[in-house]
Amino acid sequence: MSNNPEIQNKDIVLSVKNVSKSFRLPTEQASGIKQALINWTRGIKGYREQNVLKDISFEVERGDFLGIVGRNGSGKSTLLKLISGIYTPDSGSIAYQGKLVPFIELGVGFNPELTGRENVFLNGAMLGFSRTEIEAMYDDIVSFAELEDFMDQKLKNYSSGMQVRLAFSLAIKAKGDILVLDEVLAVGDEAFQTKCNNFFTEIKKDPSKTVILVTHSMDSVKKYCNKAILIRDGRIVVNGDKNDAANLYTEDNLKSLQTDKHETNENPDKYPLGLNETVPYLKCVPTSEVVLSSQQNFEFDIEYEYTKNEDFDLAFSMLDMTRGGIPYDTGAIPMGRGGSGRHKRHFSLPLNIFNNGTYQITASLRKPDPKNPNETIRIGYTNEENVCSFSISEDAHGSDYALLKYDAVKLTQQ
Repeated sequence: MSNNPEIQNKDIVLSVKNVSKSFRLPTEQASGIKQALINWTRGIKGYREQNVLKDISFEVERGDFLGIVGRNGSGKSTLLKLISGIYTPDSGSIAYQGKLVPFIELGVGFNPELTGRENVFLNGAMLGFSRTEIEAMYDDIVSFAELEDFMDQKLKNYSSGMQVRLAFSLAIKAKGDILVLDEVLAVGDEAFQTKCNNFFTEIKKDPSKTVILVTHSMDSVKKYCNKAILIRDGRIVVNGDKNDAANLYTEDNLKSLQTDKHETNENPDKYPLGLNETVPYLKCVPTSEVVLSSQQNFEFDIEYEYTKNEDFDLAFSMLDMTRGGIPYDTGAIPMGRGGSGRHKRHFSLPLNIFNNGTYQITASLRKPDPKNPNETIRIGYTNEENVCSFSISEDAHGSDYALLKYDAVKLTQQ
Protein backbone atom coordinates (compact mmCIF):
# COMPACT_ATOMS: atom_id res chain seq x y z
CA MET A 1 0.00 0.00 0.00
CA SER A 2 1.28 3.48 -0.74
CA ASN A 3 0.42 7.13 -0.58
CA ASN A 4 0.54 7.16 -4.34
CA PRO A 5 0.58 10.35 -6.38
CA GLU A 6 0.23 8.22 -9.53
CA ILE A 7 -3.54 7.97 -9.21
CA GLN A 8 -4.56 9.78 -12.36
CA ASN A 9 -7.99 11.03 -11.33
CA LYS A 10 -7.65 13.72 -8.66
CA ASP A 11 -11.13 12.84 -7.35
CA ILE A 12 -10.05 9.24 -6.59
CA VAL A 13 -8.50 9.12 -3.11
CA LEU A 14 -8.28 5.33 -2.75
CA SER A 15 -7.75 2.73 -5.44
CA VAL A 16 -7.83 -1.01 -4.69
CA LYS A 17 -6.93 -3.13 -7.72
CA ASN A 18 -7.07 -6.93 -7.95
CA VAL A 19 -6.09 -7.41 -4.30
CA SER A 20 -5.84 -10.92 -2.88
CA LYS A 21 -4.77 -11.98 0.59
CA SER A 22 -4.33 -15.40 2.16
CA PHE A 23 -3.03 -16.73 5.45
CA ARG A 24 -1.28 -19.96 6.37
CA LEU A 25 -3.06 -21.76 9.20
CA PRO A 26 -1.07 -24.52 10.95
CA THR A 27 -2.59 -27.99 10.75
CA GLU A 28 0.00 -30.08 12.58
CA GLN A 29 3.28 -29.36 14.25
CA ALA A 30 6.38 -31.48 13.69
CA SER A 31 8.04 -32.47 16.95
CA GLY A 32 11.53 -32.16 15.51
CA ILE A 33 13.69 -31.92 12.39
CA LYS A 34 13.31 -35.64 11.69
CA GLN A 35 9.51 -35.47 11.74
CA ALA A 36 9.57 -32.31 9.63
CA LEU A 37 11.71 -34.12 7.00
CA ILE A 38 9.39 -37.14 7.05
CA ASN A 39 6.36 -34.87 6.56
CA TRP A 40 8.17 -33.07 3.73
CA THR A 41 9.05 -36.30 1.89
CA ARG A 42 5.42 -37.43 2.22
CA GLY A 43 4.12 -34.13 0.91
CA ILE A 44 2.48 -33.32 4.24
CA LYS A 45 2.30 -29.59 4.85
CA GLY A 46 2.11 -28.21 8.34
CA TYR A 47 -0.37 -25.58 7.24
CA ARG A 48 -3.35 -24.93 5.02
CA GLU A 49 -4.02 -21.88 2.89
CA GLN A 50 -6.98 -19.70 3.85
CA ASN A 51 -7.88 -17.41 0.98
CA VAL A 52 -9.48 -14.44 2.73
CA LEU A 53 -9.71 -11.92 -0.14
CA LYS A 54 -9.96 -12.88 -3.80
CA ASP A 55 -9.28 -10.31 -6.52
CA ILE A 56 -10.89 -7.30 -4.80
CA SER A 57 -11.18 -4.08 -6.82
CA PHE A 58 -12.95 -0.78 -6.08
CA GLU A 59 -12.33 2.97 -5.98
CA VAL A 60 -13.28 5.62 -3.45
CA GLU A 61 -13.80 9.23 -4.45
CA ARG A 62 -13.06 12.28 -2.33
CA GLY A 63 -16.05 13.06 -0.11
CA ASP A 64 -17.43 9.50 -0.17
CA PHE A 65 -18.79 7.91 2.99
CA LEU A 66 -18.25 4.26 2.05
CA GLY A 67 -19.72 1.39 4.06
CA ILE A 68 -18.11 -2.05 3.94
CA VAL A 69 -20.45 -4.82 5.09
CA GLY A 70 -20.35 -8.58 5.23
CA ARG A 71 -20.89 -11.44 7.62
CA ASN A 72 -18.19 -12.46 10.08
CA GLY A 73 -15.33 -14.12 8.22
CA SER A 74 -16.14 -12.49 4.89
CA GLY A 75 -12.83 -10.59 4.80
CA LYS A 76 -13.92 -7.02 5.49
CA SER A 77 -11.65 -6.41 8.50
CA THR A 78 -8.72 -7.91 6.61
CA LEU A 79 -9.45 -5.46 3.81
CA LEU A 80 -9.34 -2.52 6.22
CA LYS A 81 -6.01 -3.71 7.62
CA LEU A 82 -4.65 -3.89 4.08
CA ILE A 83 -5.89 -0.35 3.38
CA SER A 84 -4.34 0.84 6.66
CA GLY A 85 -0.96 -0.77 5.93
CA ILE A 86 -1.12 -3.32 8.76
CA TYR A 87 -1.08 -6.15 6.20
CA THR A 88 0.41 -6.25 2.71
CA PRO A 89 -1.49 -7.88 -0.16
CA ASP A 90 -0.27 -11.11 -1.75
CA SER A 91 -1.13 -9.65 -5.15
CA GLY A 92 -2.67 -6.49 -6.54
CA SER A 93 -2.15 -2.92 -5.39
CA ILE A 94 -3.60 -0.36 -3.00
CA ALA A 95 -2.91 3.35 -3.47
CA TYR A 96 -4.30 6.44 -1.81
CA GLN A 97 -3.91 10.20 -1.93
CA GLY A 98 -3.78 12.37 1.21
CA LYS A 99 -3.35 11.53 4.89
CA LEU A 100 -5.06 8.31 5.97
CA VAL A 101 -6.09 7.90 9.63
CA PRO A 102 -7.07 4.35 10.68
CA PHE A 103 -9.05 3.31 13.74
CA ILE A 104 -8.92 -0.45 13.41
CA GLU A 105 -8.44 -1.83 16.91
CA LEU A 106 -8.98 0.07 20.14
CA GLY A 107 -5.80 1.15 21.88
CA VAL A 108 -3.34 -0.19 19.29
CA GLY A 109 -0.18 1.85 19.84
CA PHE A 110 -1.28 3.14 23.25
CA ASN A 111 1.23 2.78 26.10
CA PRO A 112 -0.39 2.32 29.53
CA GLU A 113 2.69 3.72 31.28
CA LEU A 114 2.42 7.05 29.45
CA THR A 115 -0.05 9.82 30.21
CA GLY A 116 -3.05 10.56 28.07
CA ARG A 117 -1.24 13.62 26.70
CA GLU A 118 1.86 11.61 25.80
CA ASN A 119 -0.24 8.93 24.13
CA VAL A 120 -1.94 11.53 21.94
CA PHE A 121 1.44 12.79 20.70
CA LEU A 122 2.80 9.25 20.32
CA ASN A 123 -0.19 8.04 18.29
CA GLY A 124 -0.27 11.24 16.26
CA ALA A 125 3.37 10.67 15.31
CA MET A 126 2.57 7.05 14.36
CA LEU A 127 -0.17 8.39 12.07
CA GLY A 128 2.36 10.64 10.36
CA PHE A 129 1.53 14.00 11.92
CA SER A 130 4.25 16.43 12.97
CA ARG A 131 4.39 17.75 16.53
CA THR A 132 3.14 21.11 15.30
CA GLU A 133 0.15 19.45 13.61
CA ILE A 134 -0.66 17.43 16.74
CA GLU A 135 -0.48 20.54 18.93
CA ALA A 136 -2.99 22.24 16.61
CA MET A 137 -5.39 19.28 16.95
CA TYR A 138 -4.80 18.55 20.64
CA ASP A 139 -7.49 20.74 22.20
CA ASP A 140 -10.17 19.43 19.82
CA ILE A 141 -9.21 15.83 20.59
CA VAL A 142 -9.29 16.32 24.36
CA SER A 143 -12.50 18.35 24.29
CA PHE A 144 -14.33 15.76 22.19
CA ALA A 145 -13.17 12.99 24.54
CA GLU A 146 -14.24 15.08 27.56
CA LEU A 147 -10.98 14.22 29.35
CA GLU A 148 -9.53 17.68 30.09
CA ASP A 149 -8.93 16.84 33.76
CA PHE A 150 -7.25 13.49 33.10
CA MET A 151 -4.71 14.06 30.35
CA ASP A 152 -1.72 14.14 32.73
CA GLN A 153 -2.68 10.83 34.35
CA LYS A 154 -1.17 7.56 33.15
CA LEU A 155 -3.36 5.64 30.75
CA LYS A 156 -3.33 2.56 33.00
CA ASN A 157 -5.40 4.55 35.49
CA TYR A 158 -8.12 5.28 32.88
CA SER A 159 -11.33 3.29 32.85
CA SER A 160 -12.02 1.29 29.70
CA GLY A 161 -14.65 3.87 28.71
CA MET A 162 -12.14 6.71 29.04
CA GLN A 163 -9.65 4.84 26.86
CA VAL A 164 -12.34 4.26 24.23
CA ARG A 165 -13.20 7.95 24.16
CA LEU A 166 -9.58 9.05 23.87
CA ALA A 167 -8.70 6.56 21.11
CA PHE A 168 -11.82 7.30 19.11
CA SER A 169 -11.50 11.06 19.54
CA LEU A 170 -7.92 10.91 18.31
CA ALA A 171 -9.03 9.03 15.21
CA ILE A 172 -11.96 11.24 14.22
CA LYS A 173 -10.59 14.64 15.25
CA ALA A 174 -7.20 14.15 13.63
CA LYS A 175 -7.02 16.36 10.59
CA GLY A 176 -6.76 13.52 8.11
CA ASP A 177 -8.16 13.25 4.61
CA ILE A 178 -9.31 9.60 4.79
CA LEU A 179 -10.79 8.17 7.99
CA VAL A 180 -10.86 4.36 8.24
CA LEU A 181 -13.13 2.97 10.98
CA ASP A 182 -13.91 -0.58 12.05
CA GLU A 183 -17.01 -1.24 14.21
CA VAL A 184 -16.83 1.94 16.26
CA LEU A 185 -20.28 3.50 16.17
CA ALA A 186 -21.23 2.05 19.56
CA VAL A 187 -18.30 3.34 21.61
CA GLY A 188 -18.72 5.04 24.96
CA ASP A 189 -21.89 5.81 26.86
CA GLU A 190 -25.14 7.10 25.38
CA ALA A 191 -24.12 10.77 25.57
CA PHE A 192 -20.83 10.08 23.79
CA GLN A 193 -22.59 7.99 21.13
CA THR A 194 -24.91 10.93 20.47
CA LYS A 195 -21.86 13.18 20.06
CA CYS A 196 -20.32 10.66 17.62
CA ASN A 197 -23.55 10.44 15.63
CA ASN A 198 -23.62 14.23 15.35
CA PHE A 199 -20.01 14.18 14.17
CA PHE A 200 -20.78 11.68 11.41
CA THR A 201 -23.80 13.69 10.34
CA GLU A 202 -21.55 16.73 9.93
CA ILE A 203 -18.57 15.01 8.33
CA LYS A 204 -20.72 13.46 5.59
CA LYS A 205 -21.46 17.05 4.48
CA ASP A 206 -17.75 17.89 4.08
CA PRO A 207 -16.71 17.24 0.46
CA SER A 208 -13.02 17.18 1.40
CA LYS A 209 -13.32 14.32 3.92
CA THR A 210 -13.59 10.66 3.05
CA VAL A 211 -14.79 7.98 5.48
CA ILE A 212 -14.51 4.21 5.10
CA LEU A 213 -16.65 2.40 7.66
CA VAL A 214 -16.96 -1.31 8.45
CA THR A 215 -20.15 -1.97 10.39
CA HIS A 216 -22.81 -4.57 11.14
CA SER A 217 -25.42 -1.81 11.53
CA MET A 218 -27.40 -1.50 8.33
CA ASP A 219 -29.20 1.47 9.86
CA SER A 220 -25.83 3.26 10.01
CA VAL A 221 -25.08 2.32 6.41
CA LYS A 222 -28.35 3.80 5.21
CA LYS A 223 -28.09 6.84 7.48
CA TYR A 224 -24.51 7.94 6.83
CA CYS A 225 -23.13 6.26 3.71
CA ASN A 226 -23.57 7.34 0.12
CA LYS A 227 -22.00 4.12 -1.19
CA ALA A 228 -21.39 0.62 0.14
CA ILE A 229 -19.77 -2.65 -0.84
CA LEU A 230 -20.84 -6.11 0.33
CA ILE A 231 -18.16 -8.78 0.68
CA ARG A 232 -19.17 -12.43 0.67
CA ASP A 233 -16.57 -15.19 0.99
CA GLY A 234 -13.75 -12.82 0.09
CA ARG A 235 -15.36 -11.37 -3.04
CA ILE A 236 -17.30 -8.18 -3.69
CA VAL A 237 -20.89 -9.00 -4.64
CA VAL A 238 -22.32 -5.45 -4.41
CA ASN A 239 -20.26 -2.39 -5.28
CA GLY A 240 -21.95 1.00 -5.06
CA ASP A 241 -25.61 1.02 -4.06
CA LYS A 242 -25.87 1.22 -0.26
CA ASN A 243 -29.46 -0.04 -0.15
CA ASP A 244 -28.65 -3.09 -2.26
CA ALA A 245 -25.65 -3.88 -0.05
CA ALA A 246 -27.56 -3.42 3.20
CA ASN A 247 -30.60 -5.41 2.09
CA LEU A 248 -28.57 -8.30 0.69
CA TYR A 249 -26.49 -8.41 3.89
CA THR A 250 -29.67 -8.63 5.96
CA GLU A 251 -31.01 -11.37 3.67
CA ASP A 252 -27.73 -13.31 4.03
CA ASN A 253 -28.05 -13.11 7.80
CA LEU A 254 -31.65 -14.33 7.79
CA LYS A 255 -30.75 -17.27 5.55
CA SER A 256 -27.77 -18.10 7.75
CA LEU A 257 -29.97 -17.96 10.84
CA GLN A 258 -32.29 -20.59 9.41
CA THR A 259 -29.35 -22.76 8.25
CA ASP A 260 -27.68 -22.58 11.66
CA LYS A 261 -30.91 -23.59 13.38
CA HIS A 262 -31.32 -26.53 11.04
CA GLU A 263 -27.75 -27.71 11.55
CA THR A 264 -27.95 -27.55 15.34
CA ASN A 265 -31.24 -29.44 15.67
CA GLU A 266 -30.24 -32.81 17.12
CA ASN A 267 -33.46 -33.87 18.85
CA PRO A 268 -33.27 -37.67 18.98
CA ASP A 269 -37.01 -38.23 19.51
CA LYS A 270 -39.36 -39.47 16.81
CA TYR A 271 -40.93 -36.03 16.55
CA PRO A 272 -38.96 -32.77 16.67
CA LEU A 273 -39.50 -30.34 19.52
CA GLY A 274 -43.04 -28.92 19.49
CA LEU A 275 -44.47 -31.69 17.29
CA ASN A 276 -46.16 -34.99 18.12
CA GLU A 277 -48.45 -37.71 16.79
CA THR A 278 -51.39 -35.28 16.57
CA VAL A 279 -49.31 -32.51 14.95
CA PRO A 280 -46.43 -34.25 13.13
CA TYR A 281 -45.72 -31.32 10.82
CA LEU A 282 -45.90 -27.52 11.25
CA LYS A 283 -43.77 -24.98 9.41
CA CYS A 284 -43.77 -21.28 8.45
CA VAL A 285 -42.48 -20.71 4.90
CA PRO A 286 -41.81 -17.23 3.41
CA THR A 287 -43.22 -16.76 -0.10
CA SER A 288 -42.17 -13.13 -0.61
CA GLU A 289 -38.83 -11.39 -0.22
CA VAL A 290 -37.58 -11.40 3.36
CA VAL A 291 -36.09 -7.88 3.29
CA LEU A 292 -38.92 -5.40 2.81
CA SER A 293 -39.98 -1.81 3.25
CA SER A 294 -42.88 -0.89 5.52
CA GLN A 295 -44.94 -0.15 2.41
CA GLN A 296 -44.89 -3.85 1.48
CA ASN A 297 -46.57 -6.94 2.89
CA PHE A 298 -44.72 -9.97 4.18
CA GLU A 299 -46.19 -13.01 2.44
CA PHE A 300 -45.89 -16.48 3.95
CA ASP A 301 -47.50 -19.90 4.16
CA ILE A 302 -48.14 -21.96 7.26
CA GLU A 303 -47.93 -25.63 6.35
CA TYR A 304 -49.45 -28.09 8.80
CA GLU A 305 -50.79 -31.56 9.48
CA TYR A 306 -53.41 -32.32 12.13
CA THR A 307 -54.13 -36.03 12.28
CA LYS A 308 -57.19 -36.19 14.49
CA ASN A 309 -60.66 -35.95 12.96
CA GLU A 310 -61.77 -33.02 15.11
CA ASP A 311 -61.99 -29.25 14.92
CA PHE A 312 -58.83 -27.31 15.62
CA ASP A 313 -57.47 -23.76 15.40
CA LEU A 314 -54.31 -22.13 14.09
CA ALA A 315 -52.56 -19.10 15.61
CA PHE A 316 -49.39 -17.24 14.81
CA SER A 317 -47.38 -14.56 16.56
CA MET A 318 -45.00 -11.90 15.30
CA LEU A 319 -41.91 -11.56 17.50
CA ASP A 320 -39.74 -8.43 17.55
CA MET A 321 -36.18 -9.78 17.46
CA THR A 322 -34.66 -6.28 17.57
CA ARG A 323 -36.35 -4.79 20.62
CA GLY A 324 -38.04 -7.84 22.16
CA GLY A 325 -41.71 -8.58 22.76
CA ILE A 326 -44.68 -9.75 20.69
CA PRO A 327 -46.18 -6.85 18.73
CA TYR A 328 -48.91 -8.97 17.13
CA ASP A 329 -50.79 -12.23 17.74
CA THR A 330 -53.72 -13.52 15.68
CA GLY A 331 -55.50 -15.41 18.41
CA ALA A 332 -57.27 -18.64 17.45
CA ILE A 333 -58.24 -18.96 13.75
CA PRO A 334 -60.77 -21.79 13.14
CA MET A 335 -59.43 -24.34 10.65
CA GLY A 336 -62.27 -26.89 10.48
CA ARG A 337 -61.64 -30.59 10.97
CA GLY A 338 -58.31 -32.38 10.74
CA GLY A 339 -57.39 -35.90 9.75
CA SER A 340 -56.83 -35.48 5.99
CA GLY A 341 -53.06 -35.01 5.46
CA ARG A 342 -50.93 -31.90 4.97
CA HIS A 343 -52.37 -28.49 4.13
CA LYS A 344 -51.26 -24.89 4.03
CA ARG A 345 -52.76 -21.46 4.59
CA HIS A 346 -51.40 -18.32 2.99
CA PHE A 347 -51.11 -15.06 4.92
CA SER A 348 -50.22 -11.50 3.96
CA LEU A 349 -48.99 -9.32 6.82
CA PRO A 350 -49.07 -5.52 6.24
CA LEU A 351 -46.02 -3.75 7.67
CA ASN A 352 -47.04 -0.11 7.31
CA ILE A 353 -47.08 0.72 11.03
CA PHE A 354 -43.77 -0.94 11.94
CA ASN A 355 -40.27 0.52 12.07
CA ASN A 356 -37.00 -1.07 10.96
CA GLY A 357 -36.11 -4.35 12.57
CA THR A 358 -35.94 -8.11 12.29
CA TYR A 359 -39.09 -10.07 13.04
CA GLN A 360 -40.01 -13.72 13.40
CA ILE A 361 -43.24 -15.62 12.75
CA THR A 362 -44.07 -18.54 15.05
CA ALA A 363 -47.18 -20.69 14.72
CA SER A 364 -49.17 -23.15 16.83
CA LEU A 365 -52.12 -25.50 16.34
CA ARG A 366 -54.72 -25.44 19.10
CA LYS A 367 -58.00 -27.00 20.14
CA PRO A 368 -60.79 -25.86 22.48
CA ASP A 369 -60.07 -26.21 26.16
CA PRO A 370 -62.72 -28.64 27.54
CA LYS A 371 -62.48 -26.93 30.93
CA ASN A 372 -62.97 -23.44 29.50
CA PRO A 373 -64.89 -23.12 26.21
CA ASN A 374 -63.65 -19.54 25.77
CA GLU A 375 -60.00 -20.64 25.70
CA THR A 376 -57.83 -22.95 23.60
CA ILE A 377 -54.92 -25.19 24.51
CA ARG A 378 -51.78 -25.64 22.41
CA ILE A 379 -51.33 -29.03 20.77
CA GLY A 380 -48.24 -28.35 18.62
CA TYR A 381 -45.95 -25.44 17.79
CA THR A 382 -43.10 -24.45 15.47
CA ASN A 383 -39.64 -25.10 16.82
CA GLU A 384 -36.62 -22.91 16.04
CA GLU A 385 -36.04 -24.79 12.79
CA ASN A 386 -39.54 -24.18 11.40
CA VAL A 387 -40.20 -20.51 12.13
CA CYS A 388 -39.56 -17.86 9.47
CA SER A 389 -37.91 -14.45 9.76
CA PHE A 390 -38.00 -11.19 7.82
CA SER A 391 -36.63 -7.67 8.13
CA ILE A 392 -38.04 -4.20 7.55
CA SER A 393 -35.30 -2.03 6.14
CA GLU A 394 -36.07 1.54 5.14
CA ASP A 395 -33.75 4.18 3.74
CA ALA A 396 -32.14 6.88 5.89
CA HIS A 397 -35.61 8.05 7.02
CA GLY A 398 -36.35 4.76 8.72
CA SER A 399 -35.82 4.19 12.42
CA ASP A 400 -35.07 1.21 14.64
CA TYR A 401 -35.58 3.05 17.93
CA ALA A 402 -39.26 2.33 18.54
CA LEU A 403 -41.42 -0.52 17.25
CA LEU A 404 -44.16 1.68 15.78
CA LYS A 405 -43.72 4.46 13.26
CA TYR A 406 -44.24 8.00 14.50
CA ASP A 407 -47.54 8.34 12.63
CA ALA A 408 -48.87 4.90 13.64
CA VAL A 409 -50.53 6.38 16.73
CA LYS A 410 -52.68 9.49 16.44
CA LEU A 411 -52.18 11.48 19.61
CA THR A 412 -54.70 13.96 20.99
CA GLN A 413 -53.81 16.94 23.16
CA GLN A 414 -55.96 18.71 25.74
